[in-house]
Amino acid sequence: MGLLLVTGGCGFIGSNFIRYVLETDPAARVLNLDALTYAGNPANLADLEGSPRYRFVKGDIADRDAVRRAVAEGVDGIVNFAAESHVDRSIHDSGPFVRTNVLGTQVLLDAAREYQVPRFLQVSTDEVYGSLGPTGYFTEETPLAPNSPYAASKASADLLVRSYVHTFGLPALVTRCSNNYGPYQFPEKLIPLFISNLQRNESVPVYGDGQNVRDWIHVRDHCAAIWRVWQAGRPGEVYNVGGRCEKTNLELTHTLLDILGKPRSLIRYVKDRPGHDRRYAIDCGKIERELGWRPAVPFERGLRDTVRWYLEHADWVANVRTGEYLKYYQKQYGG
Repeated sequence: MGLLLVTGGCGFIGSNFIRYVLETDPAARVLNLDALTYAGNPANLADLEGSPRYRFVKGDIADRDAVRRAVAEGVDGIVNFAAESHVDRSIHDSGPFVRTNVLGTQVLLDAAREYQVPRFLQVSTDEVYGSLGPTGYFTEETPLAPNSPYAASKASADLLVRSYVHTFGLPALVTRCSNNYGPYQFPEKLIPLFISNLQRNESVPVYGDGQNVRDWIHVRDHCAAIWRVWQAGRPGEVYNVGGRCEKTNLELTHTLLDILGKPRSLIRYVKDRPGHDRRYAIDCGKIERELGWRPAVPFERGLRDTVRWYLEHADWVANVRTGEYLKYYQKQYGG
């Protein structure tokens, strides 16, 4: 393939995806457009600077001029990771989520139409489906029922993509994935937050009774799924991506405590967040049947590798856990 525009490539999943593409396809080149908001960290890809196959451009996907300049370079496709992505922050202020996740997606779609980009992939989330009871799974046919401002903004973006496919014939696809973990994840998310706290013998804040269930997938598996959809997915289709690995938050917390050799007394239960979905679980049979993708990283191994990465990259963590992050942590969890 030629030049791929990746938006939000300095974030957690985006940076892992760029690495995956460059490792997997020797002919690929990547243009990374990122606004560098709090979770966009150029250090995630610092070792690629100077590579003839990678270039970074600072820009906001809601800025039409910035997006048109990037797309006008003759990109062969767009993969949109750029998003405000933390549910808790969307509860405090939904404005940035609507601007980036909805308006930004529309701006990208318009540019893709204008420059006749041959492929557009929207990276979404299982949170657009809402919450499950103790049984059942989200499929691609599950009605959208988002329960947080973040999820609503992502669902809105997905529907915009759908509308551009059906109204304008834009060759676009959507992937919806379960909870990711792995290297370079901003430490407001559960796994890196808990690892960095426990490393300092600090308590870890568990919402409510800790029985909320999430399906976990290693970011490398997610990147492989996105790449497979990019290569062989059918335009207009949605593909669910999951790890087939359901864990309660408390169960995951206990596992992290055990890996790090820390006592259960470091668990600190905090007031549940508003509208906290009880359970997510993905049926990823469609991508398995049609495209031959399956998760390859066992959770136990992936989690231990993730813990090791954060322990070995203490400088990266320290550079993130400063300033505004600490103010946000205090506001969200107290103590």
